[in-house]
Amino acid sequence: MTVLTYPVSQADNFASRDEPASAETLLRAAITRDFPGRIALLSSFGAESAVLLHMVAGIDAATPVIFLDTGKLFPETLAYRLTLTAQLGLTNVTHAGPSPGRIAATDPDGLLWQRDPDLCCWNRKVEPTDEALAAFDAYITGRKRYHGGLRDALPMIETDDAGKTRLNPLVGWSRAQIDWYFAEHGLPQHPLVRRNYRSIGCAPCTRPTAVGEPVRAGRWAGTSKTECGIHLPHARHG
Repeated sequence: MTVLTYPVSQADNFASRDEPASAETLLRAAITRDFPGRIALLSSFGAESAVLLHMVAGIDAATPVIFLDTGKLFPETLAYRLTLTAQLGLTNVTHAGPSPGRIAATDPDGLLWQRDPDLCCWNRKVEPTDEALAAFDAYITGRKRYHGGLRDALPMIETDDAGKTRLNPLVGWSRAQIDWYFAEHGLPQHPLVRRNYRSIGCAPCTRPTAVGEPVRAGRWAGTSKTECGIHLPHARHG
């Protein structure tokens, strides 16, 4: 497995400085030097996704971008994917999706999200993402510490339970920095942002947030669930 030539302590220094160049430096090194042809960006094409997509496009527009289509996404998200892909000139956006057989067996009425949200996320998110990442040694996420919860202490560079390198280039960014980057580069907002959706997942499990609520309060509202499981140790395998 490739060993990055910058230590985790250096990556944490990047994050603590909160400089846009820190994220871009990490991305450029990973895409062009450390994992050429072996790294992908996981993108939900959600509320903040345009920042990383824009950075990656500026380094290499052919970098693989994996878009997870759960079959439960907002129509606005599907439209936003088309808009950003065209505007940024991304040439290698691929789709990952759930197994039709598994969905037919476990979620024939499409309401598994109500009965067992963890299993629903496993079927529609975790398993398809694992399969899509099988061909890569490293991948990029847009997670940030300011999102709170289990993300409070995220490092910039980590190793997942499959032994792959996971990069979180924007880990130290704030909402103000995200807003600045959108304005600086003329990036279009996800259509649902203006309706107070600050974190956007599947339509049945996402609601707008009120002033003062945490950024991810609208995800799985009313339950103890805070993460879909893609970035957690896979204790459950369906």
